Amino acid sequence: MSEREQTPRTAGAGSAQDAQGARPADEAWREQTTPGITPVPGGSTAVGSGAPGYAGPGQNYSTTPQSTTPQYSTQPVAIRRGDTFAALLLILAGIAAGISLLLSWLPQSNALGWEILRRGVDTFSNDGFGRLLSSGFWQPLAVLLGGGVLFVLGLLMLIPARAHRFLGLLALLVSLAVAAGVLVPLAGNGWVLHLFRVGFYFAIAVAVLGLLGSLKALLTGRKYGTTSSPAS
Repeated sequence: MSEREQTPRTAGAGSAQDAQGARPADEAWREQTTPGITPVPGGSTAVGSGAPGYAGPGQNYSTTPQSTTPQYSTQPVAIRRGDTFAALLLILAGIAAGISLLLSWLPQSNALGWEILRRGVDTFSNDGFGRLLSSGFWQPLAVLLGGGVLFVLGLLMLIPARAHRFLGLLALLVSLAVAAGVLVPLAGNGWVLHLFRVGFYFAIAVAVLGLLGSLKALLTGRKYGTTSSPAS
């Protein structure tokens, strides 16, 4: 057979056979380099482009992200705060009671405040509440113990709250008891103040500061502001 009679093989047919022979090797190479990914016929591999996928049945396709910003309300709300001025007055009342322990009270006695307090406690523990009232020792006890309670209430008023009216009411009741412990002996001596010693003046300061601080806390209502808060 001559060279002219031989059927020439076209370039397209040879390329197709070469491509068919190369596909298995190409697919095997992709399986080795990218395990777990099944090659797609045609030489392309499904790779995510980061764009949203197609919407499924019953779903709406949207490229606009939903807003996750929380909504806020600007309605006035009660602000939690401490009553600094009322707390200062009550703390000063407690300090005045503590100072009076180191000073003399009575006109004709050198007994210090802590000695009068000890006598009152002994009278109450030995003879009871009735003897305490008749002896008059309840008066310094009301001043000194009341001053300690006012000091504690003053510290509590520094804690932020919407209002301190309940603490103010308690402080007012204690301050009235302290005022009674001051006014009764003063009335018994004809309202002559200069007969008493320095410790008694500090006892008066306990009553005055306690009344002022308690009234300040009792009459101060809630304070409202426009602080933004999450809407319910």
